[in-house]
Amino acid sequence: MKKLILLSVVSMFILGSCVSKKEYAALEAKQKETQDMLNTATVKLNSCLSDAAAANARVEQLRDQLADLRKANQDLIDTKGNLTTLTQKGAENLERSLESLKERDLKITRLQDALTKKDSVTLAIVTSLKREVGISDPDIEINVEKGVVFISIADKLLFQSGSYNVTNRAKEILAKVAKVINSKPNFEAMVEAHTDNVPYKRDVLLDNWDLSVKRATSVVRVLESLEVNPQQLIASGRSYYVPLVENDTAENRAKNRRTRIVVLPKIDQFYEMVETEMKNLAEGK
Repeated sequence: MKKLILLSVVSMFILGSCVSKKEYAALEAKQKETQDMLNTATVKLNSCLSDAAAANARVEQLRDQLADLRKANQDLIDTKGNLTTLTQKGAENLERSLESLKERDLKITRLQDALTKKDSVTLAIVTSLKREVGISDPDIEINVEKGVVFISIADKLLFQSGSYNVTNRAKEILAKVAKVINSKPNFEAMVEAHTDNVPYKRDVLLDNWDLSVKRATSVVRVLESLEVNPQQLIASGRSYYVPLVENDTAENRAKNRRTRIVVLPKIDQFYEMVETEMKNLAEGK
């Protein structure tokens, strides 16, 4: 990947003298996109490596405990000279302890595999969103936060000032987001609308709560019109209570007026996956 980036940069310098400014800018934007994708992949890789190291350390600890128990069992047998001094019940208890450690080891391995798979899917979604939506617009941010993927769109791209009607420019962006959501039928998309702290009251809308909820439902309706399964959609209004920055300047208030589309796995399906693994373990599969 690093070689690909270096080749891209060198190509940009070589072509810079013989291509138009528009082509040069396109190449430069492509290089930035590639670099951002590499940075994201590197962060996820480091996280996965850290998680894997922790899981491996735990596995080694359990294996050491297993070895200690086996040695203790053998020492008892060797010391007494025969199995008559070790009651049948005690032997069964020790064997159950050994089996329990084996099961725990297997559970950790399976859960680690599940988490690794989830991280891989998360990274794939980020890559898909960046490819479909594009990252050249500073008013569109795609990132991962607390294990979930989100795309944050500035208020000025989605709505006219004080309005909850989605603009045509926003519909173009949402069409690309819909394409990614439709490719992940096992995920949900929560539309989370935020306002600044300037009091709002117009027509039937009483306050900023009403405005944020109405904006969230407006975006949901656009996604639904783009054939996104309504069962995957959640409309959420946050009013002005979760600001990114203080609402002390016009610029900061503009930052706080935003809509986030959060793409996250269905919790019930995640628990179902874990329960299935536990059931397979109990049945010895």
